[in-house]
Amino acid sequence: MRQALYSILILLFLCSCSEDRDTDKNTESMVADVSIITPLPKVGCASCHEHALDANHNFSCTKCHLGSDDTAEKSVAHKGLLSQPAHPDNMMRICGECHRSLVEDNAHSEHFTLHNAVNMVREAFGAEQQIATILDIPVADNPQTSLQLADDLLRRRCLRCHPYYSGDRYPAVVRGTGCASCHLHFYKGKLVSHSFLKFPGDSQCLQCHYGNWVGSDYYGRYDHDMNEEYRTPYTTSQEYFRPYGIEYHQLSTDVHQQHGMVCVDCHTGKELMAQTDHSIRCEDCHDSDSLANKPPANIVFNKESKQFIFTSTPTGKSMPVPVMQHPAHAKYNSSVGCQVCHAQWAFDDRGTHLLRNDLDEYDDFSRLTVQGSFEVEKILKNNLDFDLEEIPHVMTDKINGEPKPGLWYKGYETRRWENITIGPDSTGKLQVMRPLLDISLSWLDEDEEVRFDTSRANSENKGFVPYIPHTTGEAGIFYLERLKVLSQKENDSEK
Repeated sequence: MRQALYSILILLFLCSCSEDRDTDKNTESMVADVSIITPLPKVGCASCHEHALDANHNFSCTKCHLGSDDTAEKSVAHKGLLSQPAHPDNMMRICGECHRSLVEDNAHSEHFTLHNAVNMVREAFGAEQQIATILDIPVADNPQTSLQLADDLLRRRCLRCHPYYSGDRYPAVVRGTGCASCHLHFYKGKLVSHSFLKFPGDSQCLQCHYGNWVGSDYYGRYDHDMNEEYRTPYTTSQEYFRPYGIEYHQLSTDVHQQHGMVCVDCHTGKELMAQTDHSIRCEDCHDSDSLANKPPANIVFNKESKQFIFTSTPTGKSMPVPVMQHPAHAKYNSSVGCQVCHAQWAFDDRGTHLLRNDLDEYDDFSRLTVQGSFEVEKILKNNLDFDLEEIPHVMTDKINGEPKPGLWYKGYETRRWENITIGPDSTGKLQVMRPLLDISLSWLDEDEEVRFDTSRANSENKGFVPYIPHTTGEAGIFYLERLKVLSQKENDSEK
């Protein structure tokens, strides 16, 4: 009995030792975990701001943001601080110190000035001279002409995607300004990382190219109608998550996206950040003669597979490149754009109506609170709720930031995607067309006087202009149906 009791005590002691050893290991592990955490310094930017830098920008915060990095006193540290060093007003002084030629070229690029898009709209409303940049759009506090009303529309409603503005307040749309617009990652209104992107990802491109604009179609997205009956969910008592401001139909994605290509695989820095046209053509990658004579740098011929292979510079992903073989290409290439046959669907928002309403009455718009504009949406939802304090009936100028009276509401007559409109471009070549200039402007002032009533854009072809939908796919067996426009054109020329 005594022997058995002794054995039990020895066993308990050994178990206790084993448990203590395990506890010691856990304690050592915890201590090791704590020891690898770098304590925050007592002075300098890093004492308050955690940030991760990429290898090329691993230097003091004050190199870009100015201020002082040798104090813990906020007022001293922030003296002379630049909160947006990449902003167009600062980027030559800050970013240009290391990237001067890039900054100089970018400041004159279409992506930066929006020269083509702005002048297209202004000319449709009567402008006789072109402007060089969005900064030259006149301020029109009391519009007297359709052009002045269009200028007010551009400055307050349309131009939310340009380098001087940090974007709408939707989660996937907020971005930096200037160089940071494309080269830093933001989400939910905040900077995600201070690590600069050499190649902007598609999420950066979609911060501007969303909402039924070329870019969102690459991912198969087509906006729902704004009326609440046509959106999803049909009813909801909770705030519905709309990363781009409105729900969208999920249609077929572009075949290039399906194979893993990203925007900058085709739209390189030479196109996006330069003054001249460096855009790539479909033939550059898919025509055998072009590939044999002067292939793009990221396409090589694989002798074993007897295929041309494309390799994405940003992702490193490789994929075979199909070469045009169908006899229709030889017959129609000179007279028909590629997307006439290969677009799977297109943007067809007809009868775009824009109303500037200076009256602070909202009941008529209760079913149109989702407007694709966070500013308008916020005011509508808030001021329709009588329990909330009313928000001023103003919209800000997206270029100078000044609030101006009145809201710009938006609506459409019809919104479809399946009917692809075909028409000639300025050279006579058939292209997919979009009613971009099928626009009407109206203005109701604060005295309920109709100052402008459905002032239409003056444009040819009922506002249709050629564009390239990013919805590429196989041409299908009915591609000839789309070429009836060409046949009709040939018949007319023979008469």
